[in-house]
Amino acid sequence: MAKRLIPLLNRVLVEKIVPPSKTHAGILLPEKATKLNSGKVVAVGSGIRGKEGNLIPVSVKEGDTVLLPDFGGTQVKLGDKEYLLYRDEDILGTLHE
Repeated sequence: MAKRLIPLLNRVLVEKIVPPSKTHAGILLPEKATKLNSGKVVAVGSGIRGKEGNLIPVSVKEGDTVLLPDFGGTQVKLGDKEYLLYRDEDILGTLHE
């Protein structure tokens, strides 16, 4: 049975990107060189209500690559994959190529 998690309110479901440990030529990279804490947004909530009752949407969308804090987030395991659940304001920024 397939499971799909749809976050509530201003939550964002992120799949962490595991950086490569060696180059295409086979050169091993030091651990510090691959230490960019990033992830890919898998699902987003609808947003949160402001004081006036207006809906404030989440600032990222599905498919965005985001910069994550070193600590925080809630670990969620669906099937054999592990994800992290963050609040929208906990995500540090988006990464663009």
